[in-house]
Amino acid sequence: MSASLAEAPAPTADLLYERDGDIARITFNRPQARNALTFAMYERMAEICAALNDDPAIKVLVITGAGDKAFAAGTDISQFRAFNSPEDAIGYENRIERVLDVIEQCRVPTIAAIAGACTGGGAAIASCCDIRIGTAWTRIGFPIARTLGNCLSMKNIGRLIGLIGPARVKDLIFTARLVGAEEALAVGLLSEVVADADALATRADELARTIAGHAPLTLRATKEAVRRLGQRSSAEEDEDLILMCYMSADFREGMDAFLNKRPPEWRGA
Repeated sequence: MSASLAEAPAPTADLLYERDGDIARITFNRPQARNALTFAMYERMAEICAALNDDPAIKVLVITGAGDKAFAAGTDISQFRAFNSPEDAIGYENRIERVLDVIEQCRVPTIAAIAGACTGGGAAIASCCDIRIGTAWTRIGFPIARTLGNCLSMKNIGRLIGLIGPARVKDLIFTARLVGAEEALAVGLLSEVVADADALATRADELARTIAGHAPLTLRATKEAVRRLGQRSSAEEDEDLILMCYMSADFREGMDAFLNKRPPEWRGA
């Protein structure tokens, strides 16, 4: 049995949760940091999504970011400063995968309403959602090959392959580019594009209310069937890849370069 919201950790101002009838909303609320995600934000989001599994009054969950600059710009990089051991790297990826699994397995349909940048961990969260809608200024990607030099877990890669196929996943990561709204719509990263943040909020609400009026068991069965078909691998299969990246001198260089706003010097070691 999952924890109730009353038993969850105390709410943080960095992540807002509200209910409007049968619609639930999570808002990443660090616009000054482009809604970069702290570990506390990840955990709070997981607690909410797990609790919704025991709350039949909620029919749809909308996830969005405060402001119009970013949905979420990934994990707050400062939290990587303490990484010193293989256990730190594996523990981090396991933690993120646990959170993403909870989002993906949430009983209710989930809508990611994406304004602005949606990168790294933010893009991983969006890829776990059932529907993604964006604005004309939405940009989506995983620029880790030019920033930190870390890697995505195999489950994250599997989710992306399910959305856009293996060739596009490699193109996205190898080039480290951010995909614009129209391309994201064309390849399946977005299902709909609207003009701006105001139109996005209106459309997300409209879509959520449409879905909330439909047969809950049909939606739940469809969502779970798609999830089961998309399962790829166990967590242990990619530990060597995670350690190769996170324990490297390149990762330390990438983190230092990112935090000091300079180009990294990659050495492949």
